[in-house]
Amino acid sequence: MADPGNKALPRIILGIDPGTMATGWGVVQVIGNALRHMGHGTIHSSSAEPQARRMRRIYTELSKVVREFHPDGVSLEKVFFAQNVQSALKLGQARGIALLAAAEQDVEVHEYSAVEIKSAVVGYGHATKQQVQMMIGSLLKVSGPVPADAADALAAAICHLNRQAFVSRVAAAMPKAPTPIRPRGSSGR
Repeated sequence: MADPGNKALPRIILGIDPGTMATGWGVVQVIGNALRHMGHGTIHSSSAEPQARRMRRIYTELSKVVREFHPDGVSLEKVFFAQNVQSALKLGQARGIALLAAAEQDVEVHEYSAVEIKSAVVGYGHATKQQVQMMIGSLLKVSGPVPADAADALAAAICHLNRQAFVSRVAAAMPKAPTPIRPRGSSGR
């Protein structure tokens, strides 16, 4: 009998690379051990637009993506620091909008550091944007160039799928019942 508390692993993940000028998104599905590219895009805004209007555009477009692809989860990059306080605040607003778009559709959110995301895709946590773009094109067999923001979003999705696969393998390798420990020198008699 299946454990009702054990949720099935998500199979379709929406990656989001939030930004106020360009928010990238990408959807990846895992079928067995194969990754399948389902779609990607970039939501562009103009610096001439008021911040509230930019946030509304990001929210509206991400909500459409969630409704279209019905992801089992959303993956995005954690933000640890920013050199410019104003930039950090604006990025935080874009991240909040991405979180809201997922939460309103009741989609679970997973966050990873930039180093984790780049390591999952390129194998090196300090890879360049160009290296991430090249690996995304290769891993997902995408014809044509993938814009940097969309490539980062697809990388976030792949990172989560890789993490899930790893956790699943570890869980499968764990003993089902504790093995009793016998004292040393015990012959079992």
